[in-house]
Amino acid sequence: MAYSVNNPAGKVIDGILQDLPGLMAVAVVDTNSGMSLASHSNTPSINPDTAAAYNTEVVKQKQKAMAALKLQGEAIEDILITLSNQIHLLKLTENNKFIYLVVNSRDTNLAIAREVLRSHAGNLN
Repeated sequence: MAYSVNNPAGKVIDGILQDLPGLMAVAVVDTNSGMSLASHSNTPSINPDTAAAYNTEVVKQKQKAMAALKLQGEAIEDILITLSNQIHLLKLTENNKFIYLVVNSRDTNLAIAREVLRSHAGNLN
């Protein structure tokens, strides 16, 4: 466990763990620095802090692409990456943070995962 419930990021992680106890990994990430503000993994092979840094680059590149396309009035809500057996979901917030979630695609419904992230993302603002 790499979080404390004494700060907003830790409280978000704790809430997501209560709603999705079978998740593989989760982190709250600062988009500017790529630093994980709080994280948790139920799977030793997944380090959410390392993944946070790499996924920050995914978010930044998508933001650059949107700017290049001049997509005015649009905002990224989430980014979905599907693997053979995993779903990686990045839920962006309005204050330069995102929640990174990894779940087993056979155990978790995508709509439920998105709703859980949506319901907790507001607690970071």
